[in-house]
Amino acid sequence: MTSSPYREPGIPYDVRRSNRARYARIEVDAGGVRVIVPRQMPLDEVEPFVAGKQRWIERTLRRYRQAEAEAPRVRLVDGGTVPYLGEDLTLRVRVERGRVRPHVARRGGELRVAVGSAGQTAVRDALERWYRRQARAEVASRLDAATDRTGTGYTGLSIRGQRTRWASCSSSGAMSFNWRLLLAPAEILDYVVEHEVAHLEVLGHSRRFWSLLARRCPDYRRHERWLRRYGSTLRL
Repeated sequence: MTSSPYREPGIPYDVRRSNRARYARIEVDAGGVRVIVPRQMPLDEVEPFVAGKQRWIERTLRRYRQAEAEAPRVRLVDGGTVPYLGEDLTLRVRVERGRVRPHVARRGGELRVAVGSAGQTAVRDALERWYRRQARAEVASRLDAATDRTGTGYTGLSIRGQRTRWASCSSSGAMSFNWRLLLAPAEILDYVVEHEVAHLEVLGHSRRFWSLLARRCPDYRRHERWLRRYGSTLRL
């Protein structure tokens, strides 16, 4: 896939050509606007395509901006805070010149971070590695409890950092979860686990699937709405 910047008056966006795309589509998230087009689509057709979707794009961008304004501020500095399953952890950052491997440890409501160089990039990298490790433990305990309760089983667990996907369940029972779910309230992670465990019995999003999920998680619609509204804010 290749990309190039483009600008409709008032709406900057990237155009990305894809060999796999059959139709043009528009993706909007907190990072901006992307127009995915088939390889053979003439560029002069992109502008009118975007113009036809302008109201939807503007409405979606406003929704993201509002969610950003409502979300807690993440400050990757000493004394700053980061979210962890509904808690706010205070960062205690120490720069140790010459340190090769960063170290992160939680002590109550504090997250102590030792890095080898100053700056938010080093802190962010160290925290992401820590969150990934924590995600494996947090997800595994919930998965084990849910599958024991439902009499099902999964074949493997991987932790990833996809841009838009929160979790997945393969036909073989392999589970994948996004570490950024730890930046959400605990009930959101609990819901996503229940969602994927339901896929062990019903793979697609059929009426039968949603009926099964509703029995196990009666508030699933509320959690889905929360993820749609605030999912883009779950980042360091």
